Amino acid sequence: MSTPLRPALTDAGLVALALADAVFSSAREGGYPLVLSVVAGLGLAVRRRWPYVAFALTMPALWAAYVLVAPVVALYTVAARDRARAPVVVCAILTAAGYYLPWPIARFDLRVSSRELLGLVYTIVYVGAPLGLGLLSRTRRVLADQLAELTAGRAREEHLQAERALTQERARLAREMHDVVSHQVSLIAVQAGALRVTARDDATREAAGTIRELSVRTLDELRRMIGVLRATGGAPVDLAPQPRLTDIPRLVRESGLDVAVDLSAVAGRSWAEPTERAAYRTVQEGLTNVGKHAPGASVSVQASPHGTGLLVTVRNGPSAGEAPAPLPESGHGLLGLRERAELLGGTLWAGPTPDGGFLIRADLPDAVVEGADPASAGADPAERQSAVGGAGAEHRGTERPGH
Repeated sequence: MSTPLRPALTDAGLVALALADAVFSSAREGGYPLVLSVVAGLGLAVRRRWPYVAFALTMPALWAAYVLVAPVVALYTVAARDRARAPVVVCAILTAAGYYLPWPIARFDLRVSSRELLGLVYTIVYVGAPLGLGLLSRTRRVLADQLAELTAGRAREEHLQAERALTQERARLAREMHDVVSHQVSLIAVQAGALRVTARDDATREAAGTIRELSVRTLDELRRMIGVLRATGGAPVDLAPQPRLTDIPRLVRESGLDVAVDLSAVAGRSWAEPTERAAYRTVQEGLTNVGKHAPGASVSVQASPHGTGLLVTVRNGPSAGEAPAPLPESGHGLLGLRERAELLGGTLWAGPTPDGGFLIRADLPDAVVEGADPASAGADPAERQSAVGGAGAEHRGTERPGH
């Protein structure tokens, strides 16, 4: 039974019971006692909205007739719904007087007898029962409200404690990233710079320059990520100017791999920033996988329109060199790409090919993530999977593609 229907049925039942009491107790007398008794029964229909009006409508019948149900219900309602003590006490006194004293009042006998004492006991029970039940109901409702407030306060406190713990953990991660990763990447940049100066052949100097450039770029994005970790609220912090489709050729050049790039189908066109960023990260992860697990393999990168969205594929053949030394990995690379595609409403497939190579295919709709701020690129879960972002160097850790 629905909650709004239950009070209505309860009131209807009480009105019917009060009317039956009025008819049975005053039918033989007729006249105004019967009319007052019926009015008292009908007055219970407004007891929830106007409890004192309902109580006032029952008093004439209690004094002039012999109704029992309507005054009891009215007194209970007043006691249950009003926190003020004085009006409730007045109502209780009027009910007791109406039940105990005869009508007309001139018939009242001041002599004390056992019958009068028994009537006084009945009056106490008649008035005390609804009064006590009403006060108990009101107290229970007040306690329930206080318990709900305490529960809500405890939930808010637990939420604040969780936020405080999260803030402390973010600060700890920021310190670790600054103290460990930043230091080591700085050493790589310094050593690469020294090698570039002292190297005798052009190929070595070029490779050293590339390493130093990537290290400096990684340090810049690392500092921005540390700022995000340290931020506890307020406006979102941009990680860095985010890469687009036009940055893929530079990414390929810096990878040092044998890559055939075909972007002719998307030349001169643009998509939403999250879509192009996801395409860039897909190519970046694919090239990272090839460098880790299939050295010397040929790679093809292709981007083409697919409906209103973008289709990106990264395909490589089997490894052409010796198995590389294992590198640390967390298995989050392809998982992060899949989450990034799903956040955009697209799909990502990755798996081995019949020739022993590997294929990554991302179907990315041209849509901005709902509720995301395009300016705060990199704040989605796939971006948070990354410990260090950088062109050609975002090694989030990859699932071993089985090359």
